[in-house]
Amino acid sequence: MEKSVGLVVYRETRGGRLYLLLHYRGGHWDFPKGHVEEGESEHETALRELREETAIAEVEILEGFRESVRYSFRRNSHSVQKEVVYYIARTECSEVCLSDEHQACVWLPMREAVSRITFGNSRRVLRSAEKVLSPKT
Repeated sequence: MEKSVGLVVYRETRGGRLYLLLHYRGGHWDFPKGHVEEGESEHETALRELREETAIAEVEILEGFRESVRYSFRRNSHSVQKEVVYYIARTECSEVCLSDEHQACVWLPMREAVSRITFGNSRRVLRSAEKVLSPKT
């Protein structure tokens, strides 16, 4: 099984919480993520991938959130099983310098982000992250 790790990156603004989404060359919108390299922890992978894909290095991974999604896809006529683990990360950085893996990026409030995300499992991860960040009083 292949494994990737990603981050649900957000920042707080006067207008509210905004989430970072990337537009991948494959056409889908999703969170920054990438493959675990040998010897890396999940947090190390997530932070490295965020730096490589967005040039954002100043983030804080929040404790207490770890969501995993599993799916399969076809590569060269072979079925590939994949797990992606997500953490939540807060940043104050608004500027993004995209890698050539991506076509665009956007910072969106929760509802707009849910509408923009391509895959249902990533929408579920975002909803779970929002529940952690906005607990009912």
